[in-house]
Amino acid sequence: MSIVVTGATGHLGRLVIEGLLEKVPADQITAVARSEEKAADFAARGVKVAIADYNAPETFDSVFSAGDKVLLISGNEFDKGRVGQHKVVLEAAKAAGVALLAYTSAPGSLSAALADDHRGTEAAILESGVTYTLLRNGWYNENYTESLGQVLEHGAVVQAAGDGKVSSASRADYAAAAVAVLTGEGHENKTYELGGDTAWGFAEYAAEVAKQSGKEIAYSPVSVEVFTGILTGVGLPEPLAATIAGVDASIEKGELVVTSGDLSRLTGRPTTPIADSVATALKG
Repeated sequence: MSIVVTGATGHLGRLVIEGLLEKVPADQITAVARSEEKAADFAARGVKVAIADYNAPETFDSVFSAGDKVLLISGNEFDKGRVGQHKVVLEAAKAAGVALLAYTSAPGSLSAALADDHRGTEAAILESGVTYTLLRNGWYNENYTESLGQVLEHGAVVQAAGDGKVSSASRADYAAAAVAVLTGEGHENKTYELGGDTAWGFAEYAAEVAKQSGKEIAYSPVSVEVFTGILTGVGLPEPLAATIAGVDASIEKGELVVTSGDLSRLTGRPTTPIADSVATALKG
């Protein structure tokens, strides 16, 4: 039996592998990556490495074995048909007879276009009959703190979310929840709505950044159309920019406020406050 993590060399995948290494022997972990180079550090620590690509179904033919627990981390190639990519993994996992397939999805309350691929993948998983766990990950603190440089440069937090709030958590929190499911018991055919313990708005976020940086930072709410234009102006393809701006429209409606408490329950600790992630980003 192996615990198999797809997308293992991405931001979330790396944190999941690190968490697994604290709980199980390295030779019980398989990191799925597109290239040996990216996963070389895992191999050096005794983790098994499988080279496979969501876009090449045949590469998954021998990745899984009966009894494996699998974490399917959703792809980020929005232009390549993510549901189809995910089905490649799902079908290979089902054929091998895995014990559990966990999938990183999006909150059930999210109606933005970003959620469409997740809903489609969830439907395929349920239809397949595999034993599953749906990890409906809310928003990451890092979605905002990784662009703090621009906020500090312009003295403004610019979003199209109005007075809406988001209950985000750190990427490490979501990784810890996945590790808990992959190494624990009783998660079969469960759906977890995951989000931070405390919801915050962008005026609060701007004030927090100002406090910690010592600079004047204001929240500048704009329309979805203006925000889409800003994102395309910095080089994002128009469809992706529209998708991201659409999430802000959902935030304004309260769709990214998750109140289940599932995340802190799964990890056994409080979620990481946005203020802590701001402090980490400013140090970096």
